[in-house]
Amino acid sequence: MEKELLESYRSKKAEIMELTHSLSHLGDDDSLIGNDTILDYRSGYPVPQAVVGVDHCKIKRMENRYRNRIRKLKEECALVEDFIESIPDSLTRRIFRMKFLDGCTQSKISRKVHLDQSRISRKIDDFLKNA
Repeated sequence: MEKELLESYRSKKAEIMELTHSLSHLGDDDSLIGNDTILDYRSGYPVPQAVVGVDHCKIKRMENRYRNRIRKLKEECALVEDFIESIPDSLTRRIFRMKFLDGCTQSKISRKVHLDQSRISRKIDDFLKNA
């Protein structure tokens, strides 16, 4: 597992929440109202007329895009969570959980597990190098 993927976990969780909120409020504003021009032949010759309405195709495209992105982000987050939960050493697993899932600083982690801050970073680097 790469450190960049672990460090991006919290950002991905936040993006999932933002996309879920956007998906549930899709169409609440006027951004999905579109207009087009049609030719009206009722008088015998073409007369351009403006048509205004909700763009249902755009709504479906956005819903699909949001759902696909949410699904992909959830899969990546699940990989990180599974990786951390599969760490055999309890102390290392706790450190990884606090650092990458909870977003704690190394100084806060060192106070919680009663180790020096340098030992925390060394444990993380050593485990990632050997994993």
